[in-house]
Amino acid sequence: MSDAAKMTDVVNAPALDGRRLYLVCDASFEQAEAALTAGVEILQLRDRTLDDGELLRRASELAELAHRHGALFFVNDRPDIALVCGADGVHVGQADLPTSAIRELAGDRLLIGRSTHTPKQIQAALAESNDYLSVGPVHATPTKPGRPAVGLELVAHAAATVSRPWFAIGGIDATTLPAVTGAGATRVAVVRAVTDDADPAAATIALKRALGDEPARGS
Repeated sequence: MSDAAKMTDVVNAPALDGRRLYLVCDASFEQAEAALTAGVEILQLRDRTLDDGELLRRASELAELAHRHGALFFVNDRPDIALVCGADGVHVGQADLPTSAIRELAGDRLLIGRSTHTPKQIQAALAESNDYLSVGPVHATPTKPGRPAVGLELVAHAAATVSRPWFAIGGIDATTLPAVTGAGATRVAVVRAVTDDADPAAATIALKRALGDEPARGS
């Protein structure tokens, strides 16, 4: 096993400094540029319906778009696709490849994010070289069917125990966000709050303001 695979310190976490609004979308979302222009700072492609060729094509398009706007780009579950398309990182769940295996494959070329749903999972993720964690789902969401909501208690737990970057996720929109930040979250990941809105740019601006951030210039 390589030294990279053995390490438990984060590798690239400083790249996340100041990035607080993270958007997860599928390949059908056609207004990613509007959201990026309005202030989305991290974009993730999560789509399990595509074959590998189509996933790579769409990931490459979105990577170029995100980088043009100064945002980071992640691919869900697939470090191989992330490496080939020029992504900044990969986000994985509890049942996906272990962080050590991704480090074997990618070294420090990819940021690694790990989903967590319990205090025990948070502790385990912190013992690995994950660059950030997601914590949730705070509220039940159709994007994660069957996954029970963790509520604000786990958000508060993460705020008290996690020193590296972490994002609250799950049913968060401009209306529910104040309670999430009140529980201690300073970064959030969203899906439907932007992708299902008729005006993704306006939805992004509302989220930025609820986070206490200024919208992107010109928005």
